[in-house]
Amino acid sequence: MLLWVASFWFVGSWIIPFIAHIVGFRKETLTYRGQALYSLLTDVAEGLAGIAILHCCLARFRPLPSDWFRFSLRGKWHFDVCLGCLMFPLVNRLSQFNLNLVPVLPSTPVSVSSVEQSIVARDPVAMALYAIVVSVCAPIWEEIVFRGFLLPSLTKYMPVWCSILVTSLAFALAHFNMQRMLPLIFLGVVMGTVFTRSRNLLASMLLHSLWNAFVFLDLMK
Repeated sequence: MLLWVASFWFVGSWIIPFIAHIVGFRKETLTYRGQALYSLLTDVAEGLAGIAILHCCLARFRPLPSDWFRFSLRGKWHFDVCLGCLMFPLVNRLSQFNLNLVPVLPSTPVSVSSVEQSIVARDPVAMALYAIVVSVCAPIWEEIVFRGFLLPSLTKYMPVWCSILVTSLAFALAHFNMQRMLPLIFLGVVMGTVFTRSRNLLASMLLHSLWNAFVFLDLMK
């Protein structure tokens, strides 16, 4: 997990910017569409680096148990995903509660993200690229790492319910946002429960994707 966090930071903060510098451009000078494409390529590079690290670290444990990194269209996991979606309003309430609990300090400069800028500009191509980042790429990478690897690994050392809680806390901390800590922990518990019930990464990925899409559409209002 430490290697994954380090690779995520190194690729996104150093490797990609260095390559961009060698090519001769900076993200800040790009158009909305250029910044969106830059974010997509960065996210893909970070995700592939993380999967490569998992592949190398798990090599000596092969063959892995049959229910590790399992993807299947069969089963009743669709019902679990629907139940998980019913938790979205509660996640929203927790978001507001967390914001009241840990408000943004008045002295903190308010920055507008490139995602929000493209939404304000109503650039359809940029918004489509960002939608792919948040609703496709992020759920795939994060579910492989947290529910695919970390959660089943922890069950060797602690009960399943405790593994879900620890994984959810790690999932929330990985977003580096204290204003969203409580809703992310709860969302992690929901996705962890869906995964353990179905033993199917496709279920938690779909639920994760639906939540991110819900947040993205809410930003577009």
